Amino acid sequence: MTDTAPLFVSSGDLIADRRYGFALELAARGDLPAAADILEQTVALAPKFAAAWCALGDMRERLGDVAQAIAAYGRARDVDPEDYYGARLHLGRLGAADAVPAMTQTYVRTLFDQYAARYDEALTVKLGYRGPALLRAAVDAVRGGARFGAMLDLGCGTGLAGAAFRPLVGRLTGVDLSAAMIAKAEAKGIYYRLVCADLAAFLAEEIAAAARYDLVVAADVFVYLGDLVPIVAAVARVLAHGSLFAFTVETHAGDGVTLLPTLRYAHGKPYVRAALGDAGLAVARLDAAAVRSEKGVPVASLVVVASRA
Repeated sequence: MTDTAPLFVSSGDLIADRRYGFALELAARGDLPAAADILEQTVALAPKFAAAWCALGDMRERLGDVAQAIAAYGRARDVDPEDYYGARLHLGRLGAADAVPAMTQTYVRTLFDQYAARYDEALTVKLGYRGPALLRAAVDAVRGGARFGAMLDLGCGTGLAGAAFRPLVGRLTGVDLSAAMIAKAEAKGIYYRLVCADLAAFLAEEIAAAARYDLVVAADVFVYLGDLVPIVAAVARVLAHGSLFAFTVETHAGDGVTLLPTLRYAHGKPYVRAALGDAGLAVARLDAAAVRSEKGVPVASLVVVASRA
């Protein structure tokens, strides 16, 4: 996930909304200069129209005018504090702000809420997504034949990872920020407990309740989290002794974290090792893989299994 923008929010001005829609139609036909001109008229009519400012940024960037694109994304950020359209991410990608800005909960939630209905097909068929299968194979390689009393599926989405691991698990808990994704997961009937919540907030509550899990899985989740250190540390605190933490990340050749053109994060291998080590977790497996494809090109990823000694 994903190449989809958040759901459209009206400017409150019918004429501005119509111009915005016409601009997108022109862009779809390949007439970017005309689309940009119409969007300029649109934001002049509705200066707080975040969707139009973001679309104008996109048009200007595609036309090669990076300075004007940055200006438009900046206006979108200013009128949209919750960053519903991800303007801060575009500014970071273009080098005009924090290079690795955090995604807002609003941005992530709306992105997945609208994607839920076609999520499974889009990932598994169109993008060749195989994260759950790769994680299951990695866990089997570390603990072949083992069963797990309690598993936590972080960012469970529609339940793809839950389905892959369900035969090994006695009690399966899933948590996700998107209510629409949780509804899809619930329909599969494989979870003992499903919670719609921010991952960090959920883990804090589980820590306070002294909850313990024998296996924690995060499939294609950390591509939406830049700083993994706090979340890995929290996961370590809900792991029972001898339990496993299995997850995937997209990766890059360097260290640290970078924001990709897809507006997902990639984590370097040294960064992943350091985050696990800081949390007191030992790396059991760290394998290079292609968890999905992007426009037919395999996406460099890591499949990781760590253990709590």
